[in-house]
Amino acid sequence: MKLRAGQSLSSPVDTTTVVVIRAPGDDLDVTCAGVRLYDPRGGEPAPEGAADPGQMDGTQIGKRYADDDLGLELLVTKPGKGTLAVNGTPLGLKGAKPLPASD
Repeated sequence: MKLRAGQSLSSPVDTTTVVVIRAPGDDLDVTCAGVRLYDPRGGEPAPEGAADPGQMDGTQIGKRYADDDLGLELLVTKPGKGTLAVNGTPLGLKGAKPLPASD
């Protein structure tokens, strides 16, 4: 699926909802608990499938998950129990940028 910044995606197998912050121009397979995320506002039907018990590490509200090599960044707006992944690889939690030192 081609992603665009500002797009909202939902998981059909749990409560996870994300907003795309950065997206590459490539087609990506973005999943939660092993089932493809979909755009509920896009008119497409929710993908069918069952959650993979091995991909249930959960997501945290307000946290960003990213793959810097691909240029993908997602912001969790509603947490869930599934693991976010892109092309089969789990997305890591993006750390905060260090603030500059004040002297």
